[in-house]
Amino acid sequence: MELQIQRAKEAFEKNGFSCTYFETAEQAVTYLAEQVRGKTVAFGGSMTLKEIGADEVLGVGAEVHWHWNGDAFCQNADVYVTSANALSEQGAVVNIDGACNRVAGQLFGAQEYFIVCGVNKLALDLHAALYRAQNIAAPKNAQRLGKKTPCAVKADKCYHCSSPERICCATVILERPPISAKRYEIILINENLGY
Repeated sequence: MELQIQRAKEAFEKNGFSCTYFETAEQAVTYLAEQVRGKTVAFGGSMTLKEIGADEVLGVGAEVHWHWNGDAFCQNADVYVTSANALSEQGAVVNIDGACNRVAGQLFGAQEYFIVCGVNKLALDLHAALYRAQNIAAPKNAQRLGKKTPCAVKADKCYHCSSPERICCATVILERPPISAKRYEIILINENLGY
């Protein structure tokens, strides 16, 4: 696993991202809280962020907006924080979204961006990252949301369905940080987090 993490870190940095590694979620959240202190922070829907209690910790020193908490989506925040459905060891971020607010937020509007992921999100290459996003993350999210899609009902894989409850409306592959971003950082945590 160490070699996989090192390869991914080097690839992200070669592609223009910052990449920081932490052994524990607690270390990562403490670091993130320091980075966003005094700023306006928008959260994109993320089980990873929910599991590590990021909104509570960051909310102590920053103004935090998270649509999961009934907040309106804050598209002009100083900082945007979310997770990814997958990261390729070649340095790409993959996200699938239904409402598209999460993928839109990771592309434009903020000055600084943080993508927080456990090592379980690492995939060998872009093909494997797309596979992971479609066949692992998306079905679990559809189940969590109570959708009646084939992937949620059968709980095994993506069926590329045409269901009206489909949550896979946009797939974004971020190969390099947007040129408008002052900072774009991948935070890798040596734990299995989220889907």
